[in-house]
Amino acid sequence: MLTLTPGKVPLHVLEQVWRECLPVRLHHSCQPAIVSAAERIRAAAQGDIPIYGVNTGFGKLASIRIANRDTEMLQRNLILSHCAGVGEPTPPSITRLMMILKLISLGRGASGVRLSVIELLEQMLKRDVIPIIPSQGSVGASGDLAPLAHMAAVMIGEGQATWKDTKLPGDQALAQAGLSPLVLGPKEGLALVNGTQFSTAYALVGLFRAHHAAQSSLLSTALSIDAAKASTAPLHPEIHTLRGHPGQIEAARLMRHLLEGSAIRASHSQNDPRVQDPYCMRCQPQVVGAAMDLLGYAATSLHREANAATDNPLVLQESEDIVSGGNFHAEPVAFAADMIALAMAEVGSIAQRRVALLVDPNLSFDLPPFLAATPGLHSGLMIAEVTSAALMSENKHLANPCSTDSTPTSANQEDHVSMAAHGARRLVPMANNLVQIIGIEVFCAAEGIRFRAPLTTSPPLQAALKRFRADVPPLKHDRLLAPCLDIAARLVEGSELLQATGLSFPAILSPQPTKEIFQ
Repeated sequence: MLTLTPGKVPLHVLEQVWRECLPVRLHHSCQPAIVSAAERIRAAAQGDIPIYGVNTGFGKLASIRIANRDTEMLQRNLILSHCAGVGEPTPPSITRLMMILKLISLGRGASGVRLSVIELLEQMLKRDVIPIIPSQGSVGASGDLAPLAHMAAVMIGEGQATWKDTKLPGDQALAQAGLSPLVLGPKEGLALVNGTQFSTAYALVGLFRAHHAAQSSLLSTALSIDAAKASTAPLHPEIHTLRGHPGQIEAARLMRHLLEGSAIRASHSQNDPRVQDPYCMRCQPQVVGAAMDLLGYAATSLHREANAATDNPLVLQESEDIVSGGNFHAEPVAFAADMIALAMAEVGSIAQRRVALLVDPNLSFDLPPFLAATPGLHSGLMIAEVTSAALMSENKHLANPCSTDSTPTSANQEDHVSMAAHGARRLVPMANNLVQIIGIEVFCAAEGIRFRAPLTTSPPLQAALKRFRADVPPLKHDRLLAPCLDIAARLVEGSELLQATGLSFPAILSPQPTKEIFQ
C-alpha cells in the first residue's frame, strides 16, 4: 500500500497506482487540517449565516435556507439527484484513479469532511469495492457532478459497484467487503460531488499513454529509417541545439542511440540519388519533440490539478473562513486534454506517412511494393497502410478542441463550463488508435529491414525486432493480418519493444518555468 501526502503526489506515483491498481492511504500528517476543517463546517451548519451547500440549497437554489435538522437529508438528496450519468461504464482502473484523486483533494484539509469519509474511500480501494461510473454527463463545472455522485452513491449504500469483479448494489458491495455505508454530515455530499477528479483521471491516463506512445514512435522511426535506407544526417546534434527546443534535442539524441552501430546505415553510398528524405523521416525530432514538449506542459498542469482542492466552498486554513469560489471549473484540465489530443494526432500523423512511404515502391528505395514477398500474387501490407490512414484521420477529427465549447447549465447559474470531461474521455480512443498506427509502422519497418539482409540494423533495434518477431513472424506470404496488428499494438502499449532495446527513456519532460523565460 502506498502512502500519499496530499499536495505532493508526483506523476510517476499516479501512473503507478493506475497501472498496478494499488491501494493507497493518506499520510497521517494531513489529519489535523482535515479535523479542523470538519469542525468549522459543523459549527457553521448550526449557525445563522448562510453558507453555500452547508445550510443552503445548491446551484440556482442557493438562496433557499435549510434547517439544521435537515442537513443529513440535504446531503443525501444531493447525491441521489446528481446520479444522472449515462453511457458506458468508466474502466475500473480509471475509476480507481478518480477515487485516489478525490482522496488527495479531500486530504488538503479544505473540504470540511470528517476522517470517516476519507477512511471509507481508502477501505473501498483496499477491499476492491469500485463504484460503477457512467462515463457521460459532466460538462466540467461545477466539477464532474454526475460521475462523482455515482461514486458517492456507493459510499452511502446506493448505486452500483463491483466487488472482486462481481456487480452488486452499493450496499451489498460494501457489506461483502465488511464495510458500512456513511451517513453524510454537513457539506460532505457536496465535497464528494464537487471537483475535477473524473476529468483529471481520464486526462492523466491520456497523458501517460500519449507519452509512452511518443517514445515508441522514436523507436518505430529509427526502424523505418533503416528499412528505407534513409539518411541519419538530420539527427546531427548541432542541428537541434541550434534550435533549442528540449523535446527536439532529446528526441534526436534517443534516435541517434537507437541507430548507433547499424550496418545498414554504414552502407549508405555517396551515389545515393536521394539528396533529402521526405519530412516524415527527416523531421521526426522536430515533430515528436514538439509533441513531447506539449505533453510536458500538460503534465505540469495536471500534476497541479491532481494535488489541488477543487470543491466549493473551501475552508481556508489561515483565516478559517468558509469561502465560495470556482476551483471546480475544469478549464486547466480541458486545456491539458486538448494539448494531449493535439500531440497524439500529430505523432500518429507523421508515423502514418512513414507507413505510406515504406509500402510505396516510388519512395521506399528498392523495397518491393507493399512489402509483399511476391507482389501481385501477394498484397503484403497494402491494407494495413489503409488501416493506419483510417486511424490517423479519426484521430485528426477527435483532436478538434473541446475547451472552446461551452453551454450554460443550471438555469444560467453555471453559465460557462469547460467541457473537460469529454475532452479527456476522447483521449482513450485516440491513444488506442495511436498505438495501432505505431504498431503498424513497426510491422512495416520490420519487413523492410528483412529485405535489407544480409545487412543488419543496430544492436538496440535488433533486440527490439527480436522481441517483435517472437510474437509476429515474418510476412513470407499473405495471412490474416488483424491478429498481427493487435499483437503489434500490444507490444507498443506495454513498452516491451522499448524495454528490449536496453536504452533508458526519460520521464515526461517539464517545460521551462515561465518566470525564467521572461527574466
